[in-house]
Amino acid sequence: MTQTVPASMKAIEISEPGGPDMLRPCTRPVPQPGEGEVLVKVAAAGVNYPDVAQRRGNYPPPPGASDLPGLEIAGTVVAQGPGVSGPAPGDEICALVSGGGYAEYCAVPVPQCLPIPDGLDTVRAAALPETFFTVWTNLFDGGRMKAGETVLIHGGSGGIGTTAIQIARAFGARVFATARTAEKCAFCEELGAERAINYAEEDFVAVVRELTEKRGVDLILDMVGGDYLARNVRALAVEGRLVQIAVREGAEATIPLGLLMVKRLVLTGSTLRPRTVAQKGAIAAALEREVWPLLAEGSVRPVVHATFALDEAAEAHALMESSAHIGKIVLTV
Repeated sequence: MTQTVPASMKAIEISEPGGPDMLRPCTRPVPQPGEGEVLVKVAAAGVNYPDVAQRRGNYPPPPGASDLPGLEIAGTVVAQGPGVSGPAPGDEICALVSGGGYAEYCAVPVPQCLPIPDGLDTVRAAALPETFFTVWTNLFDGGRMKAGETVLIHGGSGGIGTTAIQIARAFGARVFATARTAEKCAFCEELGAERAINYAEEDFVAVVRELTEKRGVDLILDMVGGDYLARNVRALAVEGRLVQIAVREGAEATIPLGLLMVKRLVLTGSTLRPRTVAQKGAIAAALEREVWPLLAEGSVRPVVHATFALDEAAEAHALMESSAHIGKIVLTV
């Protein structure tokens, strides 16, 4: 199957660091797929907090990546680069990318492509890669989560949180979450959290200690940072693990070293975007093997709060920064 590919495309660029109004429609050359890459005609692109950080000037793309925002897409393969035998033109895929998702076309390394799970359309498929890659590698590779353990997910109503609750529950963990409103807490519990803690009204440290008979939780997934670090240390059980994946409330913190030593804790963290194609490909293979069947059967699902047209990327970012959403925001192309 062959499709005609134009020379230029519509995209959304960051005109200069700043607010959502710095996202501007532009015309760019269609990227050419390189060695081991495919060119995808984008149908939908997920919006993620790293896009907001990049727009503000705080999260530059890694060397060689597109300067256009957008870390996950779904669409149709229209061309193959050198050395590629599949996916083939005409195949529908979703993919993790290092940038360039807010556009009509995007070049993607083959190992980062995944088939769209049965039963999902391109909008919901575009909501998968960034959060599912992030959650899988941090729960299992960094956090070493095992069935039967207790897990606390901060930001349970966001894209990462709604994914993490479902995956942790599906793999046998006892899951708690934090969120800031009664509505968001109720949604976390609908997804599978045993208890959602309204952090505006309750102390999550006290609540998780009560829920675990003062033992604490085995694993915490945190994207808040700042003064949450010391509180997370107090909420962890002996030999617990804290995995830091973002620092929305500050990158500097004080660690209670005495508790760290007495509890024999492991504090770790990670970012996804700078990793190699091979590393991202290994995560993709694990997801296809372990999680894609759960998506196909419907026991795990992407949560899409709202969609916006590509030209409305600024409105999508404004919604994300308001924190009024539950789950993912997706641009349709």
